[in-house]
Amino acid sequence: MADHHRDNRGVLGGSGFGDRGYGGDHGQQQQHYQQKQPAMMCALKAATAATAGGSMLVLSALIMAGTVIALTVATPVLVIFSPVIVPAIIALALMAAGFVTSGGLGIAALSVFSWMYKYLTGKHPPGADQLDHAKARLASKARDIKEAAQHRVEQVQQG
Repeated sequence: MADHHRDNRGVLGGSGFGDRGYGGDHGQQQQHYQQKQPAMMCALKAATAATAGGSMLVLSALIMAGTVIALTVATPVLVIFSPVIVPAIIALALMAAGFVTSGGLGIAALSVFSWMYKYLTGKHPPGADQLDHAKARLASKARDIKEAAQHRVEQVQQG
């Protein structure tokens, strides 16, 4: 019977990782372990963030240095060819902006048509509830304005 006895103290039981020789019951040991864990996790998160931040800072410094060097080397070339390059760059930028704008507006139009098709076929797309609520409020306000106008017309006719 003694062989079938289970230790209900969990992972911290016996002489395992969490047992520091504190007297008392398991609850105090577990509370101490839970207090230690957030501090350890906080330190681990801080170390990870410092490593990632430091790496990104070093990379940004290298990119900045490369940009300065490239600009220093390219400046004389740009000055020599600027009468040709500047208008060409402006034209290319305008064409690229036109294509990007056209594509974006085309995708927006397709998504609007898709939403309208789903709404009209009763498939209940996202935002349909808000549209129905707004439609009901607008109809209610229109009805109120119509009744108020009829009431004023009747007052003017009687008076």
